[in-house]
Amino acid sequence: MSLTGDALFYTVVVTAVVAVGVTLVGWNRLRGPRAVRWLTRLSMIVCCQCAAVVSVAVWVNDANGLYTSWDDLLGRTRMPTVTAADATEEPPVTFEKAGDRLVETDYQGPESGLDGEVLVWTPPQYDQAAYRDHRFPVIMLLHGVPGSPLAWIRGGRAPELLGALMRDGTLPPAILVMPRINPGSNTDCVNVPGGAQTATWLAHDVPRMISSQFRVRADAKGWALAGDSTGGYCAAKLPLQYPKVFATGLALSPDDFHGDPAIIDDPALRAANDPTQLAARGIPVSLMVVTSSSDPSSSPANARALFDAARAPTRVAAPLILPEGGHNWGTWQATYPTVFGWVGTHLRPPSDGPLMKQATAVTHENTTYVCPPDQRCAGTR
Repeated sequence: MSLTGDALFYTVVVTAVVAVGVTLVGWNRLRGPRAVRWLTRLSMIVCCQCAAVVSVAVWVNDANGLYTSWDDLLGRTRMPTVTAADATEEPPVTFEKAGDRLVETDYQGPESGLDGEVLVWTPPQYDQAAYRDHRFPVIMLLHGVPGSPLAWIRGGRAPELLGALMRDGTLPPAILVMPRINPGSNTDCVNVPGGAQTATWLAHDVPRMISSQFRVRADAKGWALAGDSTGGYCAAKLPLQYPKVFATGLALSPDDFHGDPAIIDDPALRAANDPTQLAARGIPVSLMVVTSSSDPSSSPANARALFDAARAPTRVAAPLILPEGGHNWGTWQATYPTVFGWVGTHLRPPSDGPLMKQATAVTHENTTYVCPPDQRCAGTR
């Protein structure tokens, strides 16, 4: 029975209802010594509670795509060995329909050797005759940890909400690519010496596969990264490390840019992947960070540190600090028109002209960035 299938969800819900029913019917019908009756009643209460907790857990997992399989939940991950043949042969790619305009594949990267699912959503224009020779920009959406590519579908509602921004001109029609950011194990999108080459998977393998299977732009300005939480950390650092692949990065409530010692224990490796240190080198990419004053997992100080560290030609938008909101999809979705409008200005070819219906451009000696209407950007000088 699939962890994310309807069968499991309905089974646990029915089990919870039956447990409550059995408790109500049998509560006063128990026979035997008092101690036995009370112990049996306590057991029935515990069963009801456990069934309710499992039902909620399955619902939350389905809604946010936290774990996609039993192996994923139990930590039984595959770590493939890369051979010379693996590195030179492009593996076959077969996509299966996963929803409206949504397809998925399980892909093994020839360079990294990592294997993970990749979801792809194409805009309606992709199949229209007028666009048959058009190459589309790409927005790669990176999920948090724990999480999976499905998080951007179920929690982030990316096809629905970003598709609406494409219809009203805030975003140009773009292909949404949602890869797993922790195939094998979580490395915070870092290439670990002797371990998982996760940065290579995200910056080389997945873009190369998408370019071979879909009509997409080949230039870095046609590729943007956007991520939440751990995915936000990755969306900030990967453009700085691979500017020839991604020219734009949007980080929604990113993890601490100094890295997590529990994930990467080598201080030198954490420093080499620290976006604040990378941005100080003057790499020609554009970045934006969003968080809230009350987000316990992504501080405003972390967001401002990247803005303060950047040196031209790195362009970092003044951080968008919301006055309230938690580390959740409701908070991030509220910023979509503004922050993805900002992404749209970087993805749109110059000849199209910017269509910024939700934001106002502001100029700073280090950057061009956007502020929400009637709100002063934190960090503006």
